[in-house]
Amino acid sequence: MKQSNFVRRNIGKCCLFIIVLMISGCKKSFLDVVPDNVATIDHVFANRIEAEKYLFTCYSYLPREGNPDMNPGFNGGDETWTYWPMTLDFFSLDSYEIARGLQTKVNPKMNYWDGYDSRSLWTGIRNCNIFLENVDKVVDLEPYVKDRWVAEVKFLKAYFHWYLFRMYGPIPILDKNFSTTATPEEVKTYRQPVDSVVNYISNLIDEASFGNVNVGLPAKINNRFTELGRVTKVAALSIKARLLVTAASPLFNGNTDYINLKNKDGKALFNPVYDEKKWVRAAEACKKAIDMALESDVALYRFVPKAGTVNEDTQIEMNIRNAVCEKWNKELIWGATSDGSPTYWIQLFACPQLDPNNISRELKGKYAPTLKMAELFYTKNGVPIEEDKNWDYANRYELKTVTAQDKGMQEGYQTVALHFGREPRFYADIAFDGSKWLMSNKEYEIKSKSGEHSGKKQPRMYSITGYYTKKLVNWNLVATETSTTVESYPWPIMRLADLYLLYAEALNESGNSKAALPYLNQIRERAGLKSIEESWMAYSKRPDKYTTVTGLREIIHRERGIEMAFEASRFWDLRRWKTASKLLNEPVYGWNITQETIEEYNTRVFLFNQGFIAPRDYLWPINDYALQINPNLVQNTGW
Repeated sequence: MKQSNFVRRNIGKCCLFIIVLMISGCKKSFLDVVPDNVATIDHVFANRIEAEKYLFTCYSYLPREGNPDMNPGFNGGDETWTYWPMTLDFFSLDSYEIARGLQTKVNPKMNYWDGYDSRSLWTGIRNCNIFLENVDKVVDLEPYVKDRWVAEVKFLKAYFHWYLFRMYGPIPILDKNFSTTATPEEVKTYRQPVDSVVNYISNLIDEASFGNVNVGLPAKINNRFTELGRVTKVAALSIKARLLVTAASPLFNGNTDYINLKNKDGKALFNPVYDEKKWVRAAEACKKAIDMALESDVALYRFVPKAGTVNEDTQIEMNIRNAVCEKWNKELIWGATSDGSPTYWIQLFACPQLDPNNISRELKGKYAPTLKMAELFYTKNGVPIEEDKNWDYANRYELKTVTAQDKGMQEGYQTVALHFGREPRFYADIAFDGSKWLMSNKEYEIKSKSGEHSGKKQPRMYSITGYYTKKLVNWNLVATETSTTVESYPWPIMRLADLYLLYAEALNESGNSKAALPYLNQIRERAGLKSIEESWMAYSKRPDKYTTVTGLREIIHRERGIEMAFEASRFWDLRRWKTASKLLNEPVYGWNITQETIEEYNTRVFLFNQGFIAPRDYLWPINDYALQINPNLVQNTGW
């Protein structure tokens, strides 16, 4: 996708700042967001059909979280890397530039405050308020339908606030729209303290979950033909759990880095005092969401072949891959459905050339895991490679030959020792030179040295690191020289394993570490691993690591990094844990992909030295122009 296409799609972006929307452009802004051929609010809310259109208009402001270039979590951190510069095959370069330390306050990248990808989240909030203020005018709307619609819009309003909070920290709260007669001084709003913003979003989600007559959001979607993608009670409670875990994390809980971030009236925006009760509150929210999920038949995904049986290795691999890629599977709590095919592009960006006899121009293979991520996964014994007393960490870059007993690789092939004896998630998530790639029609062999079918043959459409993201490619993808068929799936904004990991983290941090282990072990068992207790006691150089809060915290962070790898989670996790200042200040490495021989190709090469400035880069900058329009706003620390 050329950059010019992105520019064309963004002609007419909404607002540079919310204040402009409220005062100078209120009437025009409204006309820009209502359904076509609807000129007035009275018309919009005159009947059920028109009001439902406006409901879906509110949904339309959800960010395109499954788009590889529109979600900063995909390319803005250290999980993946790509060739540079890119002149083709992208929607936006913003996230790639963030990863390279090129964020700016003059023209912020991925600027969802003012409007990015044709989406101003403040405009989305404003339209939610319009809906809530006028839905009572609809005369032919059954009370139970109205209650659900109100609950959906309250949740969307909360979610837009949450998305902005996660990016910017303390934000203004737009609970009601300002009157069109408001003076300029009245609409020059202030940012609200972190704790106030969190409580507002949490309370609004509670209102959405249970409604005005204790109905609210449905527990699950019953009409799967027309309503998939709409929010449920389980989804809302799960997002609340994520909100409260984030609020309890070091970035927002007792962070003294922002002690001087205050409004111009002197109000402090960060509470510098750590509060363990925030973790207790987060754990309670996670448990409530899990209970509701299990009552609604949500479960960790298990692969069921369409015909016959499969061997154990295939079963485990597809348990892992299809937990993300199988459409509307039982593990999915809330899936993004924007643009009709929300995961079309991420699959093309992730998938290399699989078939030497059918080279497809559609397969880019550029969404490339870094060597750091390849080293993050456990050994087959379920512990970190640097901790496993039976795994040769020191010689991990030495060449070895694949035997019939080695899993996930082509027998007789030579590759580095790093790729031997790893856990099933490593082989399910990542492909590399000499690995195998199972698809529904056949198993392919990846050969990616220079000139080979999966490797670099031209200035674009290749993996800069030598790794490929198998995890995100639906196994029904079929590519030939003349056509490419992609089975898109809803992007998992939240799935049950994610919720289990959040709950385990909250339990550990609130002093209930032992209770966290069963939730971690369920995820590990699905991935073909033994429990944490068994694995660490039998194989780790630190056998008692899981028995302390600090040790289990390390394990939980790593479990989360592995299970949620390449799902746009790590970007935010490193920020809320305040570990980005270390991990995003490290070199990016890959293999020497321009080489043809086994020895030269399997040489580690330096690609880029990332730079993350703390505390500045933990939060997004507000556009300088927005600060000029509203002098009551203050800039984030360091910008």
